[in-house]
Amino acid sequence: MKMFPKTLMLLGSGELGKEVAIAAQRLGCRIIACDRYSNAPAMQTADISEVLDMTNSMALKEVIRKHKPDAVIPEIEALAVDALAEIENEGITVIPTARATEITMNRDKIRNLASNQLGLQTANFAYASSRSELKEVSRPLGFPLLVKPVMSSSGKGQSLVKTAQDLDKAWVIAMEESRGTSQQVIIEEFIKFDLEITLLTIRQKDGSTLFCPPIGHEQTDGDYQTSWQPAELREDQLIQAKSMAKLVTEALGGVGIFGVEFFITKDKVVFSELSPRPHDTGLVTIISQNLNEFELHLRAILGIPIPEITIESPSASRVILAQEKLSDVAYTGVESSLEKKGTKVLLFGKPNCKKGRRMGVSLAKGKSIEEARKKADQSASCITVTKK
Repeated sequence: MKMFPKTLMLLGSGELGKEVAIAAQRLGCRIIACDRYSNAPAMQTADISEVLDMTNSMALKEVIRKHKPDAVIPEIEALAVDALAEIENEGITVIPTARATEITMNRDKIRNLASNQLGLQTANFAYASSRSELKEVSRPLGFPLLVKPVMSSSGKGQSLVKTAQDLDKAWVIAMEESRGTSQQVIIEEFIKFDLEITLLTIRQKDGSTLFCPPIGHEQTDGDYQTSWQPAELREDQLIQAKSMAKLVTEALGGVGIFGVEFFITKDKVVFSELSPRPHDTGLVTIISQNLNEFELHLRAILGIPIPEITIESPSASRVILAQEKLSDVAYTGVESSLEKKGTKVLLFGKPNCKKGRRMGVSLAKGKSIEEARKKADQSASCITVTKK
């Protein structure tokens, strides 16, 4: 018989961490929210908050040992993974594991695992640690191609490079937006895909794997703008994606939800990336599924049964972006955004913003994906981020 409450520590307290905190508290858990700045979204609902540089190994170990949580749940990539490995050796659970966190925070390590070790279909790729090396390794891949920092999040630092003359600019952007100390980039051939999906994959404590219906999404500069569920795939494509997702998540180990991204072409399912946590495109599950991705994550972590995962209705999301830099934000148009039935708005509670920062999301359901997407787009367009 399991005993509650459990104490869970979030490393990263953004909008996804906030939803994890809410889902955990509904199961009677106590939440400690950590981030590099105060009043981050998850801190606004947590029992305790801690502000620290989570790339500082000593500071991270100190705060974990101070609170002695039942589990540490990384919600961002920029972490001192050596500290997580040490903490795990002391008997504190890291979700999914310290090793999985370390592999997936670096694009080179997860790509090497997927392509070189597991033999999954990926885009052709190469690495570079200088501008000159970038130019050299790009030639065989051809143009257009993608240049990304090996360590970043939400598409930050990614460039679509159409000609060799754009490589210098791409290098600068990658270095400016890279997280951590890495000076390396990954260069990928550009895949002309029909659809890009996230397959939310849940590993449970008994070793079994569950899947949510696939989520289609669109990105701009590597950052998600809209998502919808269910995405339309052929049955053979879905079977292949599930097989690949299970293979890579089993290789990583641990428990919880993984956001596994794929490119779908006419004749291929191509592995793209993986996050060992709830995925931003999966925010749509708050309105689409009987159990959203955050509830599924917590159930897997805590060993609570997941009897079924069902779609309630075709649904979609559209992000709400800031149009300028602001230090004390407010919102207008919320009432207009919620005029139509079957809509929801999540405003994340971020205390400040710069142009292009994701500040919220509109969610909508409809009789079809087309209707749901149109409603989500209309709802998001009503809201303006402004100064209080």
